[in-house]
Amino acid sequence: MNIMQIDTKHGRVDTETTEALVLTHCEGEALSKQDAAVLDKAFGGALRELLQSKEFEGKAGEVVLFHTQGKVPAKRIVFVGLGKKKNVGLDQIRQAMGHAAKRVRQAKAGSFTVALPSTTPRGASLVDVAQVMAEGAILGSYQFNVYRSDAPTGKDVEAMSVLAPQKSQLRQLTEGIRRGVAMAEATVFVRDLCNHPSNVMTPTKIASESKAIAKETGVSLKVLEQKEMEELGMGALLGVAKGSHEPPKFIILQYHGSKKKDDRPVVLVGKTITFDTGGISLKPAESMEHMKADMTGGAEVLATMRAAARLKLPLNLISILPAAENMPGGRAMRPGDVVKTLSGKTVEVQNTDAEGRLILADGLAYATRFKPAALIDIATLTGACVVALGQFAIGMFGTDAKLKESVRKAGLRAGERVWEMPLWDEYFEQLRSDVADMRNIGGRGGGMITAALFLSKFVGDCPWVHLDIASTDWSERERAYIPKGPTAIGTRLLIQYLIDRTL
Repeated sequence: MNIMQIDTKHGRVDTETTEALVLTHCEGEALSKQDAAVLDKAFGGALRELLQSKEFEGKAGEVVLFHTQGKVPAKRIVFVGLGKKKNVGLDQIRQAMGHAAKRVRQAKAGSFTVALPSTTPRGASLVDVAQVMAEGAILGSYQFNVYRSDAPTGKDVEAMSVLAPQKSQLRQLTEGIRRGVAMAEATVFVRDLCNHPSNVMTPTKIASESKAIAKETGVSLKVLEQKEMEELGMGALLGVAKGSHEPPKFIILQYHGSKKKDDRPVVLVGKTITFDTGGISLKPAESMEHMKADMTGGAEVLATMRAAARLKLPLNLISILPAAENMPGGRAMRPGDVVKTLSGKTVEVQNTDAEGRLILADGLAYATRFKPAALIDIATLTGACVVALGQFAIGMFGTDAKLKESVRKAGLRAGERVWEMPLWDEYFEQLRSDVADMRNIGGRGGGMITAALFLSKFVGDCPWVHLDIASTDWSERERAYIPKGPTAIGTRLLIQYLIDRTL
C-alpha cells in the first residue's frame, strides 16, 4: 500500500483549511481550555450540545463526524474519544488516530489535519506524541487488496498534517513523525509479506526482498544456499526443509551504524517458515491457511533492519533469517529422526511440527559467532503461548535481566507488551532423549517454556531474549490500528528497543 504522507504545520483549528479536522476528547471532560471550545463558538454551542446529549461522550474508540456548513474553513470535524483522562497513555492516542483515519477514509476525504491531543500522558514528550499519532494513522489505514479483482475503489487517505499551536513545537513534532513513519512503514511491510500467499512468498522470495533492502539502504547481505549449509553442518534447518521442493535460504544482513570500531552488534534472529503444514506430523486442516504467516518473525527482523538503516541509528545490527518450508514430502524428516545441529548438539525429532525451534537452533548458533551485545530471537513458536497468554501479550524469556527490562520497556512504549515466563532448568527434564542430546518436544505441560528452554541451549553466554509471538501475530477481528489477519506485532517493539539503545 502507499504510505500516507505526514507533516506538521503551525496554525489554529478555527482558521485551518482542510477536508477534515480531527479533534480528540476525554470522557467526562468539559470543552473549556480545549481546541473544541474555540470551534464551539463558531457553531453556536453545537459541540457542547453534542456532549450534553450523550450522542458523543469521548469514550475510547468513539467517533463522530459532522459537516461544518462553511462556519469554519475545515469542511468536516471528526471527534474521536480517548477514554477517561486518567487512563490516557500513548497507546490510547495511537488507537484514537487509527479510528480517526478509518472514519476519514469512510468520508472519502483524501487528507486531514489533526490537532494535538487534548490530553497527553504524564512524562510523554512531543516527540513521543507525534510518533504514536503517525503510527496510529498509517496503521489504521492499512488495507491489503493485491489479489482482489473487486477491491474497493474508494479514495485512500493520502496525507495528514499535525497542527502545532506554537512554532517552537515544530522541531520535536517533525522528529516524532519521522520515527513514527519509519515504525509504521516497517509494520506495513511485515503485514504485506505475511499477507502474500505461500506460493508467492517462498524462501527464495524472502531472499529477493532482502536483496532489495540491501541495495536500497547500503546494508550488506549474505545468503547461504543449501550446499553451504550442508558444509557448515546446519542439520536442523536442512532437516526441516527436506520435504519441500522449495530450497531453504539462510539470510544474513548487516548494518554498521556505529562509529566505534569495537562496538559489538545487536543480533536479531527471526523464524522464517514460509508455510508450515506440520510436516509428517501433519496439522489439522482447520485454519492451516494462517500458516502462511509462520514467517512473521523473519519478516519482522527484516523490516527492523530496513528501519534501522533508514533512521541511520548509531549502532551495529545483524538480522538473521533461517528460511524454509515445512512440507510432508517423500524425503521429509520423520518422527524419530536424529539431526545434528550447527552447534554440534544432536536432537531427536519426536514431532516434525515443532520445526521452528529446529531452524532457530541453527540460526542462534550462527548468531553467537558475531559475539553480540544482545541477541534477540522472535518467532511464532508455540500454540502453548496462545493458550497461556491469549492475544494481547508476547511471551518473553531471557538470560539477561538488563536486556529483558529494556525489551519490556520498549514493548510498553510501542503498545506491544511482553509478559515474562520462567526459564528454569527443571523443565529440561521434559526434553531429555534416550538417543540424542535432547528431543524437540517436552509434552503438553509448559509447552511454551520447554520450547524456550530448548532454544537456550544454543545461545552460549550471550545476553539473550526470546519472544514468542504466536499469541499476537494473527487477529481474528479488526481493531483500532490492528487489521484482521497478520498483525506484524513485534516489529515496532524491536525498532523501539533499538532506538532506546541509542538515546
